[in-house]
Amino acid sequence: MLFFRVNKTDENNRRIDMTTKTKIKPLGDRVVVQRAKAATSKGGILLPDSAQEKPREGHVIAAGPGKMSESGQLEPISVKVGDRILFGAYAGTEVKDNDEDYLILSENDILGILS
Repeated sequence: MLFFRVNKTDENNRRIDMTTKTKIKPLGDRVVVQRAKAATSKGGILLPDSAQEKPREGHVIAAGPGKMSESGQLEPISVKVGDRILFGAYAGTEVKDNDEDYLILSENDILGILS
């Protein structure tokens, strides 16, 4: 089992303590992402999960070593554990581990790193 503890701050400079236990170790250029939480609608109404559009951003929980280039060199992945990333609406594969939902993405599915 992998255990990750990442201390980050959100957009309001509040500390985020991401402590995650997962058995998932990504291979190659893949990352394990925990989606950001979608809380309420614009009017402040809590929507059921079936009516919500899933967030397209999340935090990297685990990252693979990278991929091999044509010359045989390992090209490290450009994101690291704790990065907040943006990805496409239909990107990746959803998995469940320890009653938590995760998304496994290829590095090509990542649109950008949010600062």
